Amino acid sequence: MKRRDFLKTTFVLAGGMSVPTLISCKHKTMNFDISLAEWSLHRALYSGEIDHLDFPKVAKENFGIDAVEYVNSFFFDKAEDGSYLKEMKNRADDLGVSSLLIMCDNEGSLGDPDNEKRKEAVENHYKWHEAAKYLGCHSIRVNAYLTESLHGLETGDYSKTGSYKDQVSLAADGLRKLTEFGATLGTNTIVENHGGLSSDGKWLAAVMEAVDHPKCGTLPDFGNFRIEGDRWYDRYQGMEELMPYAKAVSAKSHEFDAGGNEVRTDYLRMMKIVLSHGYNGYVGIEYEGNKVDAYKGIELTKALLEKVRDQLS
Repeated sequence: MKRRDFLKTTFVLAGGMSVPTLISCKHKTMNFDISLAEWSLHRALYSGEIDHLDFPKVAKENFGIDAVEYVNSFFFDKAEDGSYLKEMKNRADDLGVSSLLIMCDNEGSLGDPDNEKRKEAVENHYKWHEAAKYLGCHSIRVNAYLTESLHGLETGDYSKTGSYKDQVSLAADGLRKLTEFGATLGTNTIVENHGGLSSDGKWLAAVMEAVDHPKCGTLPDFGNFRIEGDRWYDRYQGMEELMPYAKAVSAKSHEFDAGGNEVRTDYLRMMKIVLSHGYNGYVGIEYEGNKVDAYKGIELTKALLEKVRDQLS
């Protein structure tokens, strides 16, 4: 049916219902899809209990989840291995599992104050953009903080890193260069709140504003707002600040009460924030707890997200 005919039929069926009424009904439906982050199974992957190539199968057959988020640590030396990537793609495609993104670590600091090190970090990520493109992922997730950044926050000595404001500019410079490369392939560069200054919602939002590129965004994580040690950023405030730039969302979980609720994060409150910003993409389960095993933790997180989705629909 052509779009014009569909609209005509819709108005006939609607009878006296006005266009504004139709629109308001649509906006009352708040929905999102559920994906699985590979890190949820990191213990089983590191121990060899699960092979990285079987991750999509585990997601689909064990949890009924048909979209996955890879972690580069589990195929770190395979980013440029065409046959390995082909096997990854074939296994996911054969199962009808969508490959959403690659979480990238250990490739250097995109905000390093040393120009050569920052340039090297940017270029280290190129292969992951290329791998993501091949696998059909929409994004790579990167980090935008300096390991040493906390020294300045705690001591006032910014000689190694530059000031708080300087680090916004440095991170934005590295991110912009990497984003421009990814944009040539059609893939996004997204940043997670992942410790240090990146867990400061205001700081990371400022970095996004400084980059100012449609292919650069955030991956807000419900739980990753610990700056260091006992120093935490308010997670609900942080989500409000990061959601305007979000291209993916991570539902971090650790522990559940008898009612199936996550004890550290109010999922209903958090998802209201997520959806209030017009986001209706995938929300990735990332279980990191140790009170129950990974399989049970993933099941509990999925059940909680489904319950919240029903409450908000």
